[in-house]
Amino acid sequence: MAHYRRVGHVPPKRHTQHRHSGQGGGEERLYFEELMGEEGFSSDSSLLYHREIPSAIVDSRVWDVPDQTTTPNHPLRPRHLKLHELFPKETWSETDVVTGRRIILGNGDVRISYVVSAADSPLYRNATGDEIVYIESGTATVETIFGAVEAKPGDYVVIPTSTTHRWLPTGDQPLRAYAIEASGHVAPPKRYLSRYGQFLEHAPYCERDLHGPGEPLQADGADVEVLVKHRTSRGISGTRLTYARHPFDVVGWDGCLYPFTFSVHDFEPITGRVHQPPPVHQVFEGPGFVVCNFVPRKVDYHPLSIPVPYYHSNVDSDEIMFYCGGDYEARKGSGIGQGSVSVHPGGLAHGPQPGAYERSIGVEFFDELAVMVDTFRPLELGEGGLDCEDEAYAWTWAGRR
Repeated sequence: MAHYRRVGHVPPKRHTQHRHSGQGGGEERLYFEELMGEEGFSSDSSLLYHREIPSAIVDSRVWDVPDQTTTPNHPLRPRHLKLHELFPKETWSETDVVTGRRIILGNGDVRISYVVSAADSPLYRNATGDEIVYIESGTATVETIFGAVEAKPGDYVVIPTSTTHRWLPTGDQPLRAYAIEASGHVAPPKRYLSRYGQFLEHAPYCERDLHGPGEPLQADGADVEVLVKHRTSRGISGTRLTYARHPFDVVGWDGCLYPFTFSVHDFEPITGRVHQPPPVHQVFEGPGFVVCNFVPRKVDYHPLSIPVPYYHSNVDSDEIMFYCGGDYEARKGSGIGQGSVSVHPGGLAHGPQPGAYERSIGVEFFDELAVMVDTFRPLELGEGGLDCEDEAYAWTWAGRR
């Protein structure tokens, strides 16, 4: 994300001395500069200035990450997953956003998990790729080495690879979070950007809608544990690293790589006289997948238009829709509601439920909110997905629910 930001104290020239006075005005000490960058010094980066050496670890042990096992969608069929069934109320106070995630779908490019949490998370770093965490409900402070960001319902929290952070739920309601973990980096669609990285006039959102940290975050402590999710030759693994000093010791940073929030309510829908295809709803792209929003909007206004989607076969992708607000017209009668996920795999046609096609004629506005992930490799079902499936969904088009 090539939008420059500067926070806290940084020197006038990069890779030069940056000093501060010791305690009591004693001898000056150097801050320790860290370059955090993507694609081996060839893409976006930021420079962070630490009080202590950022690589000083004193222990490394195995962390058993939550079950990442997936099962093929075979025999092939559409699926309906009811995420609100996964976390009974009595579990909320002991569940955190990091270790409590339950994987619902995944492949080699992306893993999708869900969690309902009221507990503070441990310090955490995902070294396998960027994370996009959509907040269905609840609020939280996300503390990071770059500073803190506030998350509220409808926010995407975008956290770059290997950013040390922790989730602190706030308010009276539990935090419901839909986590999309990439095996690489995510960004706005290239067609929204100029060749220099600025959002263009036709883009449905712009730089003003992205909210990064506003000031450094300082914490003290010795022998501080950080959970790290990373790759090995056997797949996703976890390590508990213990740092000599607390990693939240950055006094300033600048660059184009940092965590930020973006509200789905700031996405300006693109509409037309006839039904627009899903790419007009796109918000992010990653290696092997895209993320789209379906937001409240005026719908098709041709005198003969049919506002709900036409039946379609995504021959090269799986389509995953998370229903997180409003009233989704095309799915009435299917059993889908708030907190549902529909899985429409490549190889099958899908579209409106029986009756929705006709009912939509003459409708002028859709009050719906959904997050869609399309993948270009088949998705498999995680343990969470298998545990909350409505097995009758596949037959609803034939009227045999």
